[in-house]
Amino acid sequence: MTTQIQHDTQIQHTTRRNGESATDLESPGEQGIRNTREDRQLAAAASPALPPTGVLTLAKGLNAGLHDALATDPKALIMGEDVGTLGGVFRITDGLKAEFGASRVVDTPLAESGIVGTAIGLAMRGYHPCVEIQFDGFHAPAFDQIVSQLARYRARVGGAWSLPVTIRIPFGGGVGSPEHHSESPEAFYTGVPGLKVVACSSPDDAYWMARQAIASPDPVILFEPKRRYYSRGPVSPVAELGLHQARIVRPGTDITVLAWGPMVQTCVDAADAAAEEGTSLEVIDLRSLSPLDMATIEASVSKTTRAVVVHEAPKSGALGAEIAARLSESLYYVMEAPVLRVAGWDTPYPPSRAENNHIPDADRILDAVDRSLAM
Repeated sequence: MTTQIQHDTQIQHTTRRNGESATDLESPGEQGIRNTREDRQLAAAASPALPPTGVLTLAKGLNAGLHDALATDPKALIMGEDVGTLGGVFRITDGLKAEFGASRVVDTPLAESGIVGTAIGLAMRGYHPCVEIQFDGFHAPAFDQIVSQLARYRARVGGAWSLPVTIRIPFGGGVGSPEHHSESPEAFYTGVPGLKVVACSSPDDAYWMARQAIASPDPVILFEPKRRYYSRGPVSPVAELGLHQARIVRPGTDITVLAWGPMVQTCVDAADAAAEEGTSLEVIDLRSLSPLDMATIEASVSKTTRAVVVHEAPKSGALGAEIAARLSESLYYVMEAPVLRVAGWDTPYPPSRAENNHIPDADRILDAVDRSLAM
């Protein structure tokens, strides 16, 4: 294994020294496959993925983003359990195998560590793989490959080259799924140097984050809120934000409410209810969980002087604690109340019949708002 890695590394660095392209190292058979792929891509690029209205569900936004990434990047490919013939459990990759072929939309065995390990090898050879972990709870078998290999590789080779792997993970509850199918594992990865971690909450973000993540030179984990897959919204013809920028979803003046993924819409609902009682909440969708867009967060909290962080993951050790710590360090003399957190309970995710008692709702958010204003 070590000898093979050294051999591949030597090939990569030889390519750099001689200025050769990756195609110079291909066999005639590989060149034939590549030419066939490029013909398919040119045909696909002729038909835009977005409808004239630009209104999609979040799931269709992801599908369109993956489609356009395949159409415009000859080195992009998709891998995962049932992503090809079936089109994925949630049909996110529906139709992509038929259009781009089995060599670019690859059904894999049920082995998450093998999926990510294969993606790492492909990235070493110049490809841009996008892999799907079918459900959030199944990220664990791939954890070693992600943390010990994928995240560290750029540092390991002194920044000479990186591994542009995108890992899509549907996350969160609210869909009546059994154990291992409703987790919120983002905090496992936000503290890992070398990884970028983002979460979409709207069809526009779904489309553009998929495109931007696959185009990124860094490994990116894209968390997708599965219970929002069928929410509808407009998709802009151009990206309005960078991959690691937060969005002010609803401007306000009294309290900053920070959320991501499935909780963003819940916070907007809470803000609507608060407005009826004369309280103005500024709702910010973090979008990027690592790195955090602290400039946007701090600008908002400097204005409102209060903050509530809302997430579905258990409260202890989660990203909300990191945000609270950073705000206490940077805005200690500005804030009029401590940062409050509204989160899932510190228990394993409950059975589906009890999940509504676990997932934060508008009432719990409004209770935190009232407590903050009372301080």
